[in-house]
Formats: sequence, C-alpha cells, structure tokens
Amino acid sequence: MTRLSFEDGTVRIDGDFPALPFVETDPRSKSGRAPAWRYAALREALSDRGVDYEDGVLALDTLSLSTSYDLRSYQRDALDAWREAGDRGVLELPTGSGKTVVAIAAMAALETPTLVVVPTIDLLKQWRRELAREFDVPIGQLGGGDQRLESVTVATYDSAYLRADDIGDRFGFVVFDEVHHLGGEGYRDIARLLAAPARMGLTATFERPDGAHEVVAELVGPRVYDIDAETLAGDHLAAFDIKRIEVELTDEERAAYERHQGTFTDYLARSNLSLQSGADYRKLVMRSGSDPAAREALLAKQRAREVTIQADGKVEELAAILDRHAEDRIIVFTASTDLVYRLSERFLLPAITHETGADEREEILERFREGTYSRVVTANVLDEGVDVPDANVAVVLSGSGSEREFTQRLGRILRPAEDGGRALLYELVSAETAEERVADRRR
Repeated sequence: MTRLSFEDGTVRIDGDFPALPFVETDPRSKSGRAPAWRYAALREALSDRGVDYEDGVLALDTLSLSTSYDLRSYQRDALDAWREAGDRGVLELPTGSGKTVVAIAAMAALETPTLVVVPTIDLLKQWRRELAREFDVPIGQLGGGDQRLESVTVATYDSAYLRADDIGDRFGFVVFDEVHHLGGEGYRDIARLLAAPARMGLTATFERPDGAHEVVAELVGPRVYDIDAETLAGDHLAAFDIKRIEVELTDEERAAYERHQGTFTDYLARSNLSLQSGADYRKLVMRSGSDPAAREALLAKQRAREVTIQADGKVEELAAILDRHAEDRIIVFTASTDLVYRLSERFLLPAITHETGADEREEILERFREGTYSRVVTANVLDEGVDVPDANVAVVLSGSGSEREFTQRLGRILRPAEDGGRALLYELVSAETAEERVADRRR
C-alpha cells in the first residue's frame, strides 16, 4: 500500500509509486519526496493512475464557521471564480473593496483550519479582530511577540517563513494577503512548505515589475478574478476624480535641478547607458561601488529628485488645496520624511513617518477616525498594511513610479461613500523635470 505523510515541508511517499516529474527518490529513507505545495497535484496524479494510497498528510478537524456578511455582487463573483478554479488563485480587488470579506466567506465555505499570512503587524491585528468578531473559535497569532497556534491563525510573512516547515500539515487553506509580497525570494518558501491544497492570494495590484508574480501564480494559482476601481466607482466605492497639477520650479530650484540632472545624464551618455533600461540602471548601481564618477552620478540624480520633491511651488499649492477643502478629510502623501515634518510644522498637520511609534500612530489615526483631526501627512507609511480611516481627498506630493503605490494611495479615499460624494486625488508634479515621467509611469 502506498502511504503519504508530511515530513519537514515535504510529502513523503512510502511504497510503490509511479514516476512523476515533481517526485524525487530519497535514497536515505528509500521513499519518494514531493514538495509540500504539490500535495494536491500528487493526489490527483495518483488517482488518475489508479494508485490505491493511504493519505496521512492532513488529519484536520472540520470547523464550524459561518459568516454574517452579505457579499456584494462583485465579491460573490470573485469567490465563485476562485471556487471554480479549484479553490486556488489570486483575487485582484481595489483597496477598500472588501478583500477580507471574500476570504472570510471562503473560510466559512471550506470549514477547514486556515492560516492567514500578512505583511505587517498592523494587518495582523486587523485580521485577528475581524476573525474574532466573525467566528466563534480561538484565533491564533504568529508574530508581534506571540506564537500561539490555533485552527484559525494569523501570521506575519516573517513568522510564517520561520515556522512553515513544522506547521505545513496544520492547515487545509492558506490566505496570502498582499500576495505580491510572496514573490520575495525568501517568502516563496512559505507557500512551498505548506501542504494546504486550498490557496487564495489577495492584492490590489498582482503584477510585479520583476516578474515574480509568475512564481506566485505557480505557488498559489493564477489571477482568477480582477476588477478595477473605475468599475466599482459610484456603486460600491466612492466615485473619484484624479487631478494633476504641474508646479513651476523657482529660478534657484531650476538651476540646482539642471546642474544635478546634467551630471547624471552626462554620465549616462559617456557610459552608453539608458534611462529606459532597468538592466542599465542596475549596471550603474553596481559600478557606483568602485567607480567614483558612477557614484557621483547616482548622488546627483538623488539631489535632483530632492529638488523636485521639496519644491516651494508644491508647498504653496498644498496651502491652496487645504484652504479649498477646509471641510474635507485629507491625507497628504510624500516620499520625503523631511518634507513631512516641514509640512507638519507649517500647516499644523499630524505627521506619521517610519519614525512614529506604534502607539502614537494609532492615536493619530484614531483621532482622524473620530474627527478630532481632519487631515494628516505621511511619508509612505500608510501606503499598505495599515487600517486608515475614511478620507475623501488625497494629495500626492511625491512618490515612485510604482502602479501599486499609486493604487494603494487612491484606495485610501475610495471607501464606500454613503452620501454619494466624490473622492478627489491631487497629484502635484514639478514641471519639466524627470518627475513628469515618473507620474506618467505610475498611471
């Protein structure tokens, strides 16, 4: 009799088994070995070949899980698409559209022990609160100083990475929130070492610039459902407008920008490198370790970017926006911590940066939630993984060319609007600078 069992992140196969492309022979134990993540495919292959086998990989209790959520039409469509794909795959839904709700509905449908993997402690706490409110079962936690395993457990990517090989047979369903993180070189092992046949990835933007989403698709399943913010705007999310405002550099800023940008572009020309090539840019970074001219070119590029980020025209334009939207709830985004503090001091805005302690950040967000504060300024921290209270105006003073970053920031003002009002996102861009190309790329 062929027998399957879980062992250190693999499925061990004892007895006779057919040759399969993902099964290797272990000479030490004289058994077959398959990666844990191929467990479902292994069962299917054995059944197709008429092999009678005893399955000891997952010995899981059936949980009694039910949800009070009434799924919106697109959430139901997303869940149905995932189920039709064999309970595997990635759902791409805008920030604020209720991705968590779909996952909870899937958990209630499967009624199997579930691991939810999240990138941040903030998300870990949010998921635990939501699951404890919805399900009458203990909720475990791996991360944030707690290592308590339950049939329903929330773990950070870091903790799941450390524990995956010894908990790989504890769950029949795994949910990867912000699943694009799974494309990271180390984090991939989480999915590889878990035997859970049911897998769901949640994200607002699935594709990664480095192409690692293809690895995620192999380990979790392909993108089986996607819908964009524009489609949901007005019915399920707030209708929104995006307004791009170009600001002029001062004469002094223009001179500094042209000087630094010229140093950078002159080096590219001398070295026959192109701004359009990611490979060329990586070459430049590698050269900077040994070539003083390459290092100076990179520093000059950063100085030119700082000029565009810190432009006085942006600060003055922000002043006008804050006056224009005195009755609105506003989040101001920038890539510069120094600019956050400059704006905080000038406009008396509560500030959140990577330097802000967890307790202080939570206090600021709670006051924003209750209405004591109506505006907040931040540098990147609120882009992902933080439960941000509803706002209806966002101002982006600077950022990367990342579509994901832009989508996350837009999502911060797209919570369902009961009053039917429109959300508004302002992009402030320094005119006739490289920042224009960055803004075009993320759009």
